[in-house]
Amino acid sequence: MLNTAYDLFSRRGLRDVGVNELIESSGVAKSTFYRHFPSKDDLVLAVLARRDQIWFAEVVAEAQSRSATPEEELLIIFDVFADWLGDGGYESNVFIKILMEMGPDHPLGKACVGYMARVRGHAQTLAEEAGLERSVDFARAWHLLLKGTVVTAMEGDPQAAELAQSMARSLIERHRHPTVVSLPRLPPQS
Repeated sequence: MLNTAYDLFSRRGLRDVGVNELIESSGVAKSTFYRHFPSKDDLVLAVLARRDQIWFAEVVAEAQSRSATPEEELLIIFDVFADWLGDGGYESNVFIKILMEMGPDHPLGKACVGYMARVRGHAQTLAEEAGLERSVDFARAWHLLLKGTVVTAMEGDPQAAELAQSMARSLIERHRHPTVVSLPRLPPQS
């Protein structure tokens, strides 16, 4: 049920997908569906949580594995994102889709805002680890580039992530403290 909903909401948004279609497409009985998800909103919240989990488990983990420093990770994440966008991954950004459909005051919109804040918070942490100045402002601008990448890719620009990465490089330069050198990432402690 969750995988079916994730796929349908990612491709088509919320309003275009009804509960009956979700039940039919997932191949479960109506009673089973409602036992797990008393309302469509409950299912949507589970999908959003799944999307957050995928972002950190796949995109962030891949960027971390391909980078030696927090500063590099801030740039490489756009390469990882480009791989997703090349595969039509822009369809998978349910946070943006649901926020646009429901608005920031709806409980589902608020959930999207919260999950996107986690992404921005990760960028802020990386900026701090890289010794960048004004890490909050940096993270806001970096996140704007990331979200803009999704929208620009949806417009049909196959180089959206590449352009955003170039802009992120300039953003890093603007926020770099003149005496700070980005240090290699320390291995995790056991």
